Amino acid sequence: MSYDAALQQPDLFATEQVITCRDDRVGLRAVIAIDDTTLGPGFGGVRWRPYASVAAAVSEAQRLAQAMTLKHALAELPYGGAKSVIMATGPIPAEGTPQRNALMERYAHFLARTAGSYIPGVDMGTLISDMQLIRDHGAKAYCADVDPGAYTATGVYAAMRAGVRHALGSDLSGVKVVIQGTGHVGSNLARYAAADGAKVVVADVDEARARAVAQEIGGTVTDASTAVEADCDVFAPCAIARVVTAENVGRVRAKVIAGAANDTLDTPAVADLLRERGITFVPDFIANAGGVLQVHAGEVGWDEDELMHQLEAIGDRVASVLADADEHGTSSVTAALRRADVRLGRQDA
Repeated sequence: MSYDAALQQPDLFATEQVITCRDDRVGLRAVIAIDDTTLGPGFGGVRWRPYASVAAAVSEAQRLAQAMTLKHALAELPYGGAKSVIMATGPIPAEGTPQRNALMERYAHFLARTAGSYIPGVDMGTLISDMQLIRDHGAKAYCADVDPGAYTATGVYAAMRAGVRHALGSDLSGVKVVIQGTGHVGSNLARYAAADGAKVVVADVDEARARAVAQEIGGTVTDASTAVEADCDVFAPCAIARVVTAENVGRVRAKVIAGAANDTLDTPAVADLLRERGITFVPDFIANAGGVLQVHAGEVGWDEDELMHQLEAIGDRVASVLADADEHGTSSVTAALRRADVRLGRQDA
């Protein structure tokens, strides 16, 4: 099972399909990566940001699509893994502007050509209104009616509690939690932890946003660039990817790492280094499944009680994976990937 960091030269055959999309009239350059459709159509968000090169865009699309395959498999959902990226060549047009709408409408035409094998949703740089435009112009889209951020945070908090119970044998009361990123997910996570008595420290590249969240919950603020090395019980990355690396892992002082950011580790080997240091790592592709569970709830008609039950079950999965890792003397990532491979039919149970 691949869990590699982005490569300089992507392997175009690392996923089932790689589709490029171009329309110079609206400034569209996009890449769709469909990783695995064993369990169903590929579902994954549309990320809109600058990329250093086409190769970097392809690599990120494939890497994120692979993570979605894992996320859906371990959440026992009937979807495959996919992702797409739009390459920004300047400032991203504001919501509702003719430039943004024209690009999204054209992108919808490319998405419709996948005939439902790829279902997009919101991600970094895209909005619910973008998904509505995509849906209105002929392509199926998720996250077009409800922002999944709060549900993602609920699932991550269930995962965090499971990680703390495993590592510290306690609940969150009195536990020091550093949350890196105070967007929709990180800010809600901060509220949940503070409500349960945690000592919450927040960090964000937008310092004003971090200060506002800290003031609301009675927490404090730290520097986003050094948050990974903060003296704390729990580090919760909810912003940039690959924040824990082979270079900085020796300076991590948290006892538990549990957050919402995709690809928290820069390579699989870092999971083993964390285990050697006695640090409990909650795999991000289990912890951050709340958003896709919320989307699926809308598709199959779960009521709010059933959805909350499914979100809390993320904690149960985390606890089981951590126990399995301990029993077999492996990292939590290895234990989780083994389960995903069984679910995907790649190895026997």
